Amino acid sequence: MLNKVQLIGNLGKDPEIKEFENGNKVANFSIATSESYKNKSGERVTNTEWHNVTVFGNLVDIIEKYVKKGSKIYIEGKLKTRSWEKDGEKKYITEIVLEQFRGGMVMLDSKPSSEEPQEKDDLDF
Repeated sequence: MLNKVQLIGNLGKDPEIKEFENGNKVANFSIATSESYKNKSGERVTNTEWHNVTVFGNLVDIIEKYVKKGSKIYIEGKLKTRSWEKDGEKKYITEIVLEQFRGGMVMLDSKPSSEEPQEKDDLDF
């Protein structure tokens, strides 16, 4: 069986990094992917999809150091759905999980930027 997801997109906000008691870290962020087309009236329409991403392993250190809001990245991971209960209601999330040796990430920006993150309106999704 194959469970593989490949996406190229832009981060909508800075990654959230959490460190566990054992020293391991996890990074959570969302990326936007977009597709454009012309409708019957000839107007350009852009549809944007948001994807939740969770990263484990050594990639977290790279993400923490170099990846920020607006960064363009390529990710490769597996699709995973998990659930939990909150206030008596069952909640679900589907996310792309990147783990060391089972996924990957490539930063597609021309070079790491030391500038402040761009405003959402300035992003070219």
